[in-house]
Amino acid sequence: MKKEEIITVLAEWNFWGRGLETGIKRDYAKKFLEYLEGVNKILSAYGVRRAGKSFVLRDVAKTLSESYGDRNTLYVNFEETKFDETLDRKFLWKIYEAFLEIIKPESKPFILLDEVQEIEGWEKVVRTLHEKDEARIIVTGSSAKLMSEELSTLLSGRGIKMEIFPLNFLEFMKFRGFSIKNKSEILINYRKIIAYLREYLEFGAFPECVLERNEEKRRRILREYFDTILLKDVERRFSIKNTQALEKMAFFYISNISSPVTFRRVSKSLGIPVKTVERYSKYIESSRMILFVKRFSFSVKEQENSPRKVYSIDTGLSNTVGFRFLENYGRIIENLVAVELLRRGKEIFYYKSQDQKEVDFVVKEGLKVKELIQVCYDLDFNTKERELKALVKASKELDCNSLLVITWDHEGEEEFRGERIQFKPLWKWLLNM
Repeated sequence: MKKEEIITVLAEWNFWGRGLETGIKRDYAKKFLEYLEGVNKILSAYGVRRAGKSFVLRDVAKTLSESYGDRNTLYVNFEETKFDETLDRKFLWKIYEAFLEIIKPESKPFILLDEVQEIEGWEKVVRTLHEKDEARIIVTGSSAKLMSEELSTLLSGRGIKMEIFPLNFLEFMKFRGFSIKNKSEILINYRKIIAYLREYLEFGAFPECVLERNEEKRRRILREYFDTILLKDVERRFSIKNTQALEKMAFFYISNISSPVTFRRVSKSLGIPVKTVERYSKYIESSRMILFVKRFSFSVKEQENSPRKVYSIDTGLSNTVGFRFLENYGRIIENLVAVELLRRGKEIFYYKSQDQKEVDFVVKEGLKVKELIQVCYDLDFNTKERELKALVKASKELDCNSLLVITWDHEGEEEFRGERIQFKPLWKWLLNM
């Protein structure tokens, strides 16, 4: 392709040309800008398939164009079918040179490369531009070929990773056409918010699924996501031969959310060799369809040898593909809290004392435990006594006085065995109220 032809194609995507549809605005653009302005690093975005990475990157391109000028931003989607050359690093250089010669950026440009895994040798170009300090760069890649660990290796320590998750609860309501401007609106619309929360729990937060109103179509979309993630992001990527074992394991995990698992127990339950279970589990986790949370211990060896708790990236996947969980709201809510904590950038574990008292989440910052969280849907007398005993015991053992119980509708503060414990309804916690 001639350089003029390349620019004609790129003009359809960039705001110095015709521009593109950015979709409903999410919260990521501000975070991307903070990273780009704060440190001289290549920013790489990754996440589960269909979480909305491309639309996030388009919104970032629009925000950068508005803040720094249209001509200083280049967005390239390498799944563009009008690119009729071999997608290699020579073509990437040609795109960059065409941008410099024809568009003529007025300052150091922002280069946004979407689906960059389609370009053979892209990392060499990106590293060169970074080392010469010619551009500030963001890359995203399909999890089928470009996982977060691979990004770290390819960029040789020059990058900062940011995971793109399905929608948070506020974004979910915005996608459903309900936006909140202030605290009084939240309180006035309490019943509507609770109805949205139940929908959020049942069908999850993949953008396409949220925008679809027909329930049967939603379920079909989620089943297709499950199959596609397994096929493209696990089976093909790792050249898996025993696809039946892979599918059995994925179904087992998605059906046992918020539960402790060990590879040996999974092996025994499914009749699959332990080594295969361990290997396939890592593959499935790398797709970000499921997440494993380790047991907290000051001993790394004990952490590695203890059962892990398994969570789904999206409760809609669990409810649609796995066994139906709506009869057990406690497990769904715990799963939702786990994903939200990770979305907020928290380092999390679960905790189990020597006498088997369990706390759902230990939030750690650096070397210090910052918060202990229990998740409990229904606080009857027996449940409350058990959950609070575990929380107080962990508080003493881990030297942490920030204690929270996330409930469905109970709110307040109580003293229990000398410790102050906060109770907060799930919807308020999700909205940071």
